[in-house]
Amino acid sequence: MSLPIDIHHLLQARTVEWERLEFKEGWNPEQILHTLCAFANDFHNLGGGYIILGVEETNGRPVLPPKGISPEKIDELQKEVLNLGYRIMPNYHPIISPYKIDGKWILVLWAIGGQNRPYKAPVSLSKENKEFAYYIRKGSSTVRTRPRDEVELFQMASSVPFDGRICQFASLDDLDLGLIREYLRQVQSNLFEESATMNFTELCKKMNIADGSKEIIKPKNVGLMFFHNSPDKFFPETQIDIVNFPKGLEGDSFSETIFKGPLHRIILNTLDYIRSHVIEEQIKKYPDRPEADRHFNYPFTVLEEAICNSIYHRSYEIREPVEIQILPDRIRIKSFPGPDTSIREEDLREFKFLARRYRNRRVGEFLKELEMTEGRGTGIPKMLKELRKNGSPLPQFYTDQDRTFFITEFLIHPEFLKNLKDEVTDEVTDEVTDEVKKLIVVIQGEMTRIEIQKALGLKHQEHFRNKYLVPAIGFKILEMTIPDKPNSRMQKYRLTSRGRSIQKAIMGDKLK
Repeated sequence: MSLPIDIHHLLQARTVEWERLEFKEGWNPEQILHTLCAFANDFHNLGGGYIILGVEETNGRPVLPPKGISPEKIDELQKEVLNLGYRIMPNYHPIISPYKIDGKWILVLWAIGGQNRPYKAPVSLSKENKEFAYYIRKGSSTVRTRPRDEVELFQMASSVPFDGRICQFASLDDLDLGLIREYLRQVQSNLFEESATMNFTELCKKMNIADGSKEIIKPKNVGLMFFHNSPDKFFPETQIDIVNFPKGLEGDSFSETIFKGPLHRIILNTLDYIRSHVIEEQIKKYPDRPEADRHFNYPFTVLEEAICNSIYHRSYEIREPVEIQILPDRIRIKSFPGPDTSIREEDLREFKFLARRYRNRRVGEFLKELEMTEGRGTGIPKMLKELRKNGSPLPQFYTDQDRTFFITEFLIHPEFLKNLKDEVTDEVTDEVTDEVKKLIVVIQGEMTRIEIQKALGLKHQEHFRNKYLVPAIGFKILEMTIPDKPNSRMQKYRLTSRGRSIQKAIMGDKLK
Protein backbone atom coordinates (compact mmCIF):
# COMPACT_ATOMS: atom_id res chain seq x y z
CA MET A 1 0.00 0.00 0.00
CA SER A 2 1.31 3.49 -0.89
CA LEU A 3 0.85 6.82 0.86
CA PRO A 4 -0.03 10.12 -0.89
CA ILE A 5 3.39 11.59 0.01
CA ASP A 6 7.01 11.15 -1.05
CA ILE A 7 8.62 8.83 1.53
CA HIS A 8 12.12 10.07 0.66
CA HIS A 9 11.03 13.61 1.53
CA LEU A 10 9.46 12.29 4.71
CA LEU A 11 12.72 10.68 5.78
CA GLN A 12 14.57 13.91 5.10
CA ALA A 13 11.91 15.82 7.10
CA ARG A 14 11.55 18.30 4.26
CA THR A 15 7.77 18.46 4.29
CA VAL A 16 6.66 17.30 7.75
CA GLU A 17 7.57 18.82 11.12
CA TRP A 18 9.59 16.81 13.63
CA GLU A 19 6.66 17.02 16.03
CA ARG A 20 4.86 14.68 13.64
CA LEU A 21 7.67 12.16 13.13
CA GLU A 22 8.86 9.26 15.25
CA PHE A 23 11.68 6.95 14.16
CA LYS A 24 12.01 3.45 15.62
CA GLU A 25 14.97 1.23 14.88
CA GLY A 26 13.17 -1.84 16.22
CA TRP A 27 9.81 -3.02 17.46
CA ASN A 28 8.81 -1.54 20.83
CA PRO A 29 5.05 -2.16 21.08
CA GLU A 30 4.41 -0.18 24.26
CA GLN A 31 6.10 2.97 23.00
CA ILE A 32 4.45 2.61 19.59
CA LEU A 33 1.04 2.14 21.22
CA HIS A 34 1.42 5.36 23.23
CA THR A 35 2.62 7.32 20.20
CA LEU A 36 -0.28 6.04 18.07
CA CYS A 37 -2.63 7.18 20.83
CA ALA A 38 -0.95 10.61 20.91
CA PHE A 39 -1.14 11.10 17.14
CA ALA A 40 -4.79 10.02 17.18
CA ASN A 41 -5.55 12.68 19.84
CA ASP A 42 -3.82 15.28 17.62
CA PHE A 43 -3.66 17.78 20.48
CA HIS A 44 -2.40 20.64 18.27
CA ASN A 45 -4.55 19.86 15.20
CA LEU A 46 -1.46 19.16 13.10
CA GLY A 47 -3.00 16.19 11.29
CA GLY A 48 -1.55 13.31 13.33
CA GLY A 49 1.86 11.98 12.42
CA TYR A 50 4.11 9.18 11.17
CA ILE A 51 5.94 6.36 12.92
CA ILE A 52 8.72 4.90 10.79
CA LEU A 53 9.94 1.45 11.81
CA GLY A 54 13.35 0.20 10.75
CA VAL A 55 15.10 3.58 10.87
CA GLU A 56 17.55 4.55 13.59
CA GLU A 57 17.69 8.17 14.75
CA THR A 58 20.40 10.31 16.28
CA ASN A 59 19.46 13.62 17.94
CA GLY A 60 16.12 13.48 16.18
CA ARG A 61 17.65 12.92 12.75
CA PRO A 62 17.18 9.69 10.79
CA VAL A 63 20.29 7.63 10.12
CA LEU A 64 20.37 6.67 6.44
CA PRO A 65 20.59 4.23 4.82
CA PRO A 66 18.07 2.57 7.16
CA LYS A 67 18.86 -0.57 9.14
CA GLY A 68 15.60 -1.94 7.82
CA ILE A 69 13.30 -4.83 8.77
CA SER A 70 13.70 -8.39 7.52
CA PRO A 71 11.12 -9.20 4.79
CA GLU A 72 9.66 -12.14 6.76
CA LYS A 73 9.03 -9.78 9.70
CA ILE A 74 6.95 -7.26 7.70
CA ASP A 75 3.68 -9.24 7.69
CA GLU A 76 4.08 -10.13 11.35
CA LEU A 77 4.55 -6.49 12.33
CA GLN A 78 1.50 -5.38 10.35
CA LYS A 79 -0.60 -7.87 12.34
CA GLU A 80 0.96 -6.60 15.57
CA VAL A 81 0.06 -3.01 14.68
CA LEU A 82 -3.50 -4.09 13.91
CA ASN A 83 -3.75 -5.74 17.32
CA LEU A 84 -2.36 -2.64 19.04
CA GLY A 85 -5.21 -0.64 17.48
CA TYR A 86 -7.69 -2.76 19.41
CA ARG A 87 -5.92 -1.89 22.67
CA ILE A 88 -6.69 1.81 22.17
CA MET A 89 -10.09 3.07 23.37
CA PRO A 90 -11.98 3.78 21.19
CA ASN A 91 -10.30 1.45 18.69
CA TYR A 92 -7.93 3.23 16.33
CA HIS A 93 -5.94 1.89 13.36
CA PRO A 94 -3.27 3.73 11.37
CA ILE A 95 -2.62 3.27 7.66
CA ILE A 96 0.30 0.82 7.28
CA SER A 97 2.66 0.93 4.30
CA PRO A 98 5.85 -1.09 3.74
CA TYR A 99 8.56 0.58 1.61
CA LYS A 100 11.91 -0.44 0.23
CA ILE A 101 14.55 2.27 0.73
CA ASP A 102 18.15 1.74 -0.37
CA GLY A 103 17.51 -2.00 -0.58
CA LYS A 104 16.06 -2.18 2.96
CA TRP A 105 12.44 -2.66 4.02
CA ILE A 106 10.87 -0.12 6.38
CA LEU A 107 7.32 0.14 7.71
CA VAL A 108 5.51 3.51 7.76
CA LEU A 109 2.53 3.97 10.08
CA TRP A 110 0.43 6.98 9.05
CA ALA A 111 -1.52 7.90 12.19
CA ILE A 112 -4.17 10.39 11.10
CA GLY A 113 -5.79 12.70 13.67
CA GLY A 114 -8.80 10.69 14.86
CA GLN A 115 -12.49 11.55 14.46
CA ASN A 116 -13.41 10.09 17.87
CA ARG A 117 -10.97 11.72 20.26
CA PRO A 118 -10.08 11.61 23.07
CA TYR A 119 -8.26 8.27 22.81
CA LYS A 120 -6.63 6.45 25.69
CA ALA A 121 -4.27 3.49 25.82
CA PRO A 122 -2.99 1.02 28.44
CA VAL A 123 -0.13 2.43 30.50
CA SER A 124 1.56 -0.96 30.22
CA LEU A 125 1.05 -4.03 28.02
CA SER A 126 1.65 -6.38 30.93
CA LYS A 127 -1.19 -8.76 31.81
CA GLU A 128 -1.49 -7.29 35.30
CA ASN A 129 -2.01 -3.73 34.06
CA LYS A 130 -5.54 -2.32 34.21
CA GLU A 131 -4.66 1.38 34.04
CA PHE A 132 -5.40 3.47 30.95
CA ALA A 133 -4.15 7.00 30.22
CA TYR A 134 -4.43 9.72 27.58
CA TYR A 135 -1.30 10.53 25.58
CA ILE A 136 -0.39 13.61 23.50
CA ARG A 137 2.63 14.98 21.65
CA LYS A 138 4.78 17.66 23.24
CA GLY A 139 7.45 18.67 20.77
CA SER A 140 9.07 15.48 19.49
CA SER A 141 8.03 13.45 22.57
CA THR A 142 4.97 11.40 23.48
CA VAL A 143 3.82 12.22 27.00
CA ARG A 144 1.00 11.28 29.33
CA THR A 145 -1.49 14.12 29.79
CA ARG A 146 -1.40 16.28 32.89
CA PRO A 147 -4.76 17.23 34.47
CA ARG A 148 -4.89 20.58 32.64
CA ASP A 149 -4.09 18.98 29.27
CA GLU A 150 -6.69 16.29 29.90
CA VAL A 151 -9.41 18.89 30.51
CA GLU A 152 -8.47 20.64 27.26
CA LEU A 153 -8.41 17.34 25.39
CA PHE A 154 -11.97 16.60 26.51
CA GLN A 155 -13.05 20.08 25.43
CA MET A 156 -11.71 19.26 21.96
CA ALA A 157 -13.50 15.90 21.86
CA SER A 158 -16.52 17.07 19.87
CA SER A 159 -14.52 19.44 17.70
CA VAL A 160 -13.05 17.93 14.55
CA PRO A 161 -11.42 20.73 12.49
CA PHE A 162 -13.68 21.90 9.68
CA ASP A 163 -11.38 20.76 6.88
CA GLY A 164 -11.35 17.21 8.27
CA ARG A 165 -15.13 16.85 8.48
CA ILE A 166 -17.30 14.93 6.03
CA CYS A 167 -19.32 17.10 3.62
CA GLN A 168 -22.80 15.62 3.84
CA PHE A 169 -24.21 17.46 0.80
CA ALA A 170 -21.47 16.32 -1.60
CA SER A 171 -20.61 12.98 -3.25
CA LEU A 172 -17.43 11.28 -4.45
CA ASP A 173 -18.41 12.37 -7.97
CA ASP A 174 -17.53 15.90 -6.88
CA LEU A 175 -13.86 14.92 -6.51
CA ASP A 176 -11.85 15.28 -9.72
CA LEU A 177 -9.49 12.39 -10.49
CA GLY A 178 -7.39 14.62 -12.75
CA LEU A 179 -6.72 17.09 -9.94
CA ILE A 180 -5.94 14.24 -7.55
CA ARG A 181 -3.42 12.64 -9.91
CA GLU A 182 -1.85 16.04 -10.66
CA TYR A 183 -1.27 16.49 -6.92
CA LEU A 184 0.16 12.96 -6.48
CA ARG A 185 2.53 13.53 -9.37
CA GLN A 186 3.63 16.90 -8.01
CA VAL A 187 4.47 15.53 -4.54
CA GLN A 188 6.16 12.49 -6.15
CA SER A 189 3.91 10.00 -4.39
CA ASN A 190 4.24 6.29 -5.12
CA LEU A 191 0.45 6.35 -5.22
CA PHE A 192 0.52 8.26 -8.53
CA GLU A 193 1.14 5.17 -10.69
CA GLU A 194 -1.40 3.06 -8.78
CA SER A 195 -4.07 5.78 -9.04
CA ALA A 196 -4.43 5.19 -12.80
CA THR A 197 -6.03 1.78 -12.22
CA MET A 198 -7.09 1.84 -8.56
CA ASN A 199 -10.72 1.85 -7.47
CA PHE A 200 -11.62 5.53 -6.98
CA THR A 201 -13.25 5.01 -3.58
CA GLU A 202 -10.19 3.15 -2.33
CA LEU A 203 -7.93 5.92 -3.65
CA CYS A 204 -9.91 8.63 -1.84
CA LYS A 205 -9.86 6.68 1.44
CA LYS A 206 -6.12 6.08 1.17
CA MET A 207 -5.59 9.80 0.73
CA ASN A 208 -7.88 10.47 3.69
CA ILE A 209 -10.10 12.79 1.63
CA ALA A 210 -13.22 10.62 2.03
CA ASP A 211 -14.83 8.63 4.82
CA GLY A 212 -18.04 6.96 5.91
CA SER A 213 -19.71 3.58 5.97
CA LYS A 214 -19.36 1.09 3.13
CA GLU A 215 -22.85 2.02 1.96
CA ILE A 216 -22.30 5.79 1.92
CA ILE A 217 -18.82 7.21 1.33
CA LYS A 218 -18.67 11.02 1.38
CA PRO A 219 -15.81 13.41 0.56
CA LYS A 220 -14.16 15.40 3.34
CA ASN A 221 -14.15 19.17 3.13
CA VAL A 222 -10.41 19.27 2.45
CA GLY A 223 -10.88 16.99 -0.57
CA LEU A 224 -13.37 19.44 -2.07
CA MET A 225 -11.08 22.38 -1.30
CA PHE A 226 -8.21 20.91 -3.32
CA PHE A 227 -9.80 18.49 -5.76
CA HIS A 228 -12.96 20.23 -7.00
CA ASN A 229 -12.73 22.91 -9.67
CA SER A 230 -15.12 25.26 -7.81
CA PRO A 231 -14.76 24.86 -4.03
CA ASP A 232 -16.79 28.06 -3.57
CA LYS A 233 -19.83 25.98 -4.58
CA PHE A 234 -19.53 24.28 -1.19
CA PHE A 235 -17.69 26.99 0.76
CA PRO A 236 -18.82 30.44 -0.47
CA GLU A 237 -16.17 33.17 -0.76
CA THR A 238 -13.33 30.65 -1.06
CA GLN A 239 -11.32 33.08 -3.13
CA ILE A 240 -8.65 35.78 -3.08
CA ASP A 241 -9.65 39.32 -4.07
CA ILE A 242 -6.82 41.61 -5.19
CA VAL A 243 -7.90 45.26 -5.02
CA ASN A 244 -5.52 47.80 -6.53
CA PHE A 245 -5.77 51.42 -5.33
CA PRO A 246 -3.28 53.30 -7.57
CA LYS A 247 -3.96 56.63 -5.80
CA GLY A 248 -4.64 55.23 -2.33
CA LEU A 249 -7.89 54.55 -0.51
CA GLU A 250 -9.02 58.16 -1.04
CA GLY A 251 -8.49 57.95 -4.80
CA ASP A 252 -11.30 57.98 -7.35
CA SER A 253 -10.46 54.66 -8.97
CA PHE A 254 -9.56 51.08 -8.14
CA SER A 255 -9.40 47.76 -9.97
CA GLU A 256 -10.34 44.33 -8.68
CA THR A 257 -9.10 40.88 -9.71
CA ILE A 258 -10.68 37.75 -8.21
CA PHE A 259 -9.13 34.29 -8.16
CA LYS A 260 -11.25 31.19 -7.53
CA GLY A 261 -10.66 27.44 -7.83
CA PRO A 262 -8.81 24.71 -5.90
CA LEU A 263 -6.82 26.21 -3.03
CA HIS A 264 -3.37 25.55 -4.46
CA ARG A 265 -4.38 27.00 -7.84
CA ILE A 266 -5.81 30.11 -6.18
CA ILE A 267 -2.45 30.63 -4.50
CA LEU A 268 -0.42 30.02 -7.67
CA ASN A 269 -2.60 32.34 -9.79
CA THR A 270 -2.42 35.05 -7.14
CA LEU A 271 1.37 34.75 -6.93
CA ASP A 272 1.67 34.94 -10.72
CA TYR A 273 -0.33 38.19 -10.62
CA ILE A 274 1.84 39.60 -7.81
CA ARG A 275 5.03 38.63 -9.65
CA SER A 276 3.99 40.23 -12.95
CA HIS A 277 1.95 43.25 -11.76
CA VAL A 278 3.40 44.27 -8.39
CA ILE A 279 7.03 43.22 -7.89
CA GLU A 280 9.63 45.72 -9.12
CA GLU A 281 13.42 45.69 -8.89
CA GLN A 282 15.66 48.73 -8.58
CA ILE A 283 19.35 48.57 -9.50
CA LYS A 284 21.58 51.35 -8.24
CA LYS A 285 25.09 51.54 -9.76
CA TYR A 286 28.10 53.36 -8.32
CA PRO A 287 31.04 54.87 -10.22
CA ASP A 288 33.62 53.84 -7.60
CA ARG A 289 32.78 50.12 -7.30
CA PRO A 290 31.61 47.35 -9.61
CA GLU A 291 28.89 46.00 -7.31
CA ALA A 292 25.44 47.50 -7.67
CA ASP A 293 22.74 47.64 -5.02
CA ARG A 294 19.64 45.66 -5.88
CA HIS A 295 16.36 46.11 -4.06
CA PHE A 296 12.82 44.96 -4.62
CA ASN A 297 9.82 47.05 -3.65
CA TYR A 298 8.62 43.91 -1.82
CA PRO A 299 10.51 40.59 -1.50
CA PHE A 300 8.44 38.07 -3.44
CA THR A 301 9.13 35.18 -1.04
CA VAL A 302 7.71 37.24 1.83
CA LEU A 303 4.44 37.91 0.03
CA GLU A 304 4.35 34.25 -1.04
CA GLU A 305 4.57 33.07 2.57
CA ALA A 306 1.98 35.59 3.79
CA ILE A 307 -0.53 34.72 1.05
CA CYS A 308 -0.14 30.98 1.66
CA ASN A 309 -0.64 31.56 5.38
CA SER A 310 -3.82 33.53 4.72
CA ILE A 311 -5.29 30.52 2.89
CA TYR A 312 -3.95 28.08 5.49
CA HIS A 313 -5.22 29.90 8.58
CA ARG A 314 -8.51 31.46 7.42
CA SER A 315 -11.87 29.97 8.39
CA TYR A 316 -13.89 28.35 5.63
CA GLU A 317 -17.01 28.62 7.74
CA ILE A 318 -16.85 32.43 7.53
CA ARG A 319 -18.11 33.72 4.20
CA GLU A 320 -15.43 36.31 3.61
CA PRO A 321 -12.66 36.17 0.99
CA VAL A 322 -8.99 36.80 1.57
CA GLU A 323 -8.44 40.39 0.42
CA ILE A 324 -5.13 41.81 -0.78
CA GLN A 325 -5.02 45.61 -1.02
CA ILE A 326 -2.30 47.05 -3.27
CA LEU A 327 -1.69 50.64 -2.16
CA PRO A 328 0.96 53.08 -3.48
CA ASP A 329 3.20 52.62 -0.43
CA ARG A 330 2.11 49.31 1.13
CA ILE A 331 0.36 45.96 0.71
CA ARG A 332 -2.27 44.69 3.13
CA ILE A 333 -3.45 41.09 3.34
CA LYS A 334 -6.70 40.64 5.25
CA SER A 335 -8.33 37.36 6.29
CA PHE A 336 -10.96 36.14 8.75
CA PRO A 337 -10.86 35.41 11.64
CA GLY A 338 -7.77 36.51 13.57
CA PRO A 339 -5.04 34.32 15.09
CA ASP A 340 -5.65 31.81 17.86
CA THR A 341 -6.22 33.45 21.24
CA SER A 342 -3.18 31.59 22.59
CA ILE A 343 -1.11 34.15 20.62
CA ARG A 344 -0.97 37.26 22.82
CA GLU A 345 -0.79 40.91 21.73
CA GLU A 346 2.87 41.10 22.75
CA ASP A 347 3.54 37.94 20.71
CA LEU A 348 2.25 39.76 17.62
CA ARG A 349 4.50 42.74 18.31
CA GLU A 350 7.50 40.46 18.84
CA PHE A 351 6.70 38.28 15.80
CA LYS A 352 6.06 35.15 17.88
CA PHE A 353 3.41 33.07 16.12
CA LEU A 354 3.65 29.73 17.89
CA ALA A 355 -0.05 28.89 18.03
CA ARG A 356 -1.03 26.08 20.35
CA ARG A 357 -3.59 24.81 17.90
CA TYR A 358 -3.99 24.99 14.13
CA ARG A 359 -7.33 25.78 12.50
CA ASN A 360 -6.96 23.71 9.31
CA ARG A 361 -4.75 20.70 9.96
CA ARG A 362 -5.40 19.01 6.60
CA VAL A 363 -5.13 22.19 4.51
CA GLY A 364 -1.73 22.80 6.10
CA GLU A 365 -0.68 19.23 5.41
CA PHE A 366 -1.48 19.49 1.70
CA LEU A 367 0.21 22.90 1.35
CA LYS A 368 3.34 21.61 3.06
CA GLU A 369 3.47 18.57 0.78
CA LEU A 370 3.24 20.98 -2.16
CA GLU A 371 6.06 22.98 -0.50
CA MET A 372 3.88 26.09 -0.41
CA THR A 373 4.26 26.73 3.31
CA GLU A 374 7.06 26.32 5.82
CA GLY A 375 7.16 23.90 8.72
CA ARG A 376 5.55 24.78 12.00
CA GLY A 377 6.70 28.14 13.35
CA THR A 378 9.35 28.76 10.65
CA GLY A 379 7.36 30.98 8.26
CA ILE A 380 7.63 34.24 10.24
CA PRO A 381 11.41 33.96 10.86
CA LYS A 382 11.87 33.32 7.14
CA MET A 383 9.82 36.43 6.30
CA LEU A 384 11.81 38.61 8.71
CA LYS A 385 15.10 37.33 7.30
CA GLU A 386 14.09 38.13 3.71
CA LEU A 387 12.80 41.60 4.64
CA ARG A 388 16.04 42.46 6.43
CA LYS A 389 18.08 41.10 3.52
CA ASN A 390 16.17 43.38 1.13
CA GLY A 391 16.43 46.39 3.47
CA SER A 392 12.65 46.54 3.82
CA PRO A 393 10.72 47.65 6.93
CA LEU A 394 9.46 44.88 9.20
CA PRO A 395 5.79 43.90 8.80
CA GLN A 396 2.91 45.08 10.97
CA PHE A 397 0.15 42.77 12.22
CA TYR A 398 -3.30 43.98 13.24
CA THR A 399 -6.27 42.29 14.85
CA ASP A 400 -9.00 43.21 17.33
CA GLN A 401 -9.65 42.02 20.87
CA ASP A 402 -12.15 39.41 19.70
CA ARG A 403 -9.81 38.20 16.92
CA THR A 404 -12.47 38.66 14.24
CA PHE A 405 -9.94 39.61 11.53
CA PHE A 406 -6.21 39.59 10.81
CA ILE A 407 -4.26 42.08 8.69
CA THR A 408 -0.63 41.68 7.62
CA GLU A 409 0.84 44.93 6.29
CA PHE A 410 4.09 45.29 4.33
CA LEU A 411 5.57 48.75 3.69
CA ILE A 412 7.30 49.49 0.41
CA HIS A 413 11.13 49.61 0.36
CA PRO A 414 12.43 53.10 1.34
CA GLU A 415 14.14 53.62 -2.04
CA PHE A 416 10.83 53.10 -3.84
CA LEU A 417 9.15 55.40 -1.31
CA LYS A 418 11.49 58.20 -2.44
CA ASN A 419 10.39 57.63 -6.01
CA LEU A 420 6.79 57.61 -4.85
CA LYS A 421 7.26 60.96 -3.11
CA ASP A 422 8.73 62.39 -6.32
CA GLU A 423 5.66 61.16 -8.20
CA VAL A 424 3.39 62.70 -5.58
CA THR A 425 5.27 66.01 -5.85
CA ASP A 426 4.80 65.96 -9.64
CA GLU A 427 1.12 65.21 -9.10
CA VAL A 428 0.84 68.17 -6.73
CA THR A 429 2.53 70.46 -9.26
CA ASP A 430 0.18 69.32 -12.02
CA GLU A 431 -3.15 69.19 -10.17
CA VAL A 432 -3.13 71.08 -6.89
CA THR A 433 -3.36 74.86 -6.70
CA ASP A 434 -0.77 77.01 -4.96
CA GLU A 435 -3.34 77.93 -2.30
CA VAL A 436 -3.99 74.30 -1.44
CA LYS A 437 -0.24 73.62 -1.26
CA LYS A 438 0.07 76.42 1.32
CA LEU A 439 -2.80 74.93 3.32
CA ILE A 440 -1.19 71.48 3.26
CA VAL A 441 2.02 72.87 4.75
CA VAL A 442 0.36 74.52 7.78
CA ILE A 443 -2.02 71.68 8.77
CA GLN A 444 -0.95 69.89 11.95
CA GLY A 445 -3.24 67.22 13.37
CA GLU A 446 -6.88 68.33 13.68
CA MET A 447 -7.53 72.08 13.34
CA THR A 448 -10.59 74.32 13.29
CA ARG A 449 -11.32 76.67 10.36
CA ILE A 450 -10.23 79.64 12.44
CA GLU A 451 -6.94 77.94 13.40
CA ILE A 452 -6.09 77.10 9.78
CA GLN A 453 -7.05 80.58 8.58
CA LYS A 454 -4.87 82.15 11.30
CA ALA A 455 -1.92 79.86 10.42
CA LEU A 456 -2.18 81.04 6.82
CA GLY A 457 -2.42 84.71 7.86
CA LEU A 458 -5.77 85.14 6.11
CA LYS A 459 -8.53 87.44 7.41
CA HIS A 460 -11.23 87.10 4.73
CA GLN A 461 -13.36 83.99 5.53
CA GLU A 462 -15.09 83.73 2.13
CA HIS A 463 -11.78 83.95 0.25
CA PHE A 464 -10.28 81.25 2.52
CA ARG A 465 -13.28 78.96 2.02
CA ASN A 466 -13.43 79.32 -1.79
CA LYS A 467 -9.70 79.24 -2.57
CA TYR A 468 -8.30 76.99 0.15
CA LEU A 469 -10.78 74.90 2.14
CA VAL A 470 -13.29 73.72 -0.50
CA PRO A 471 -10.62 72.82 -3.15
CA ALA A 472 -8.58 70.88 -0.54
CA ILE A 473 -11.65 68.83 0.35
CA GLY A 474 -12.43 68.39 -3.35
CA PHE A 475 -8.89 67.10 -4.02
CA LYS A 476 -9.48 64.60 -1.13
CA ILE A 477 -6.51 66.10 0.68
CA LEU A 478 -8.52 67.42 3.61
CA GLU A 479 -11.45 65.83 5.43
CA MET A 480 -13.92 66.82 8.14
CA THR A 481 -13.78 65.21 11.57
CA ILE A 482 -17.62 65.33 11.71
CA PRO A 483 -18.60 64.80 8.05
CA ASP A 484 -22.31 64.18 8.75
CA LYS A 485 -22.58 67.61 10.46
CA PRO A 486 -20.59 70.00 8.25
CA ASN A 487 -21.79 73.12 10.11
CA SER A 488 -21.12 71.79 13.61
CA ARG A 489 -19.41 74.28 15.94
CA MET A 490 -17.14 71.34 16.94
CA GLN A 491 -16.04 70.80 13.33
CA LYS A 492 -12.35 70.37 12.66
CA TYR A 493 -10.27 69.41 9.60
CA ARG A 494 -7.37 67.02 9.12
CA LEU A 495 -5.27 65.67 6.28
CA THR A 496 -6.28 62.42 4.59
CA SER A 497 -3.61 59.77 3.99
CA ARG A 498 -3.19 61.24 0.50
CA GLY A 499 -2.81 64.68 2.04
CA ARG A 500 -0.20 63.41 4.49
CA SER A 501 1.80 61.85 1.63
CA ILE A 502 1.71 65.14 -0.29
CA GLN A 503 2.66 67.08 2.85
CA LYS A 504 5.71 64.83 3.36
CA ALA A 505 6.70 65.33 -0.28
CA ILE A 506 6.36 69.12 -0.09
CA MET A 507 8.15 69.39 3.26
CA GLY A 508 10.88 67.10 1.97
CA ASP A 509 11.51 69.47 -0.94
CA LYS A 510 11.58 72.46 1.42
CA LEU A 511 14.19 70.79 3.61
CA LYS A 512 16.56 70.02 0.71
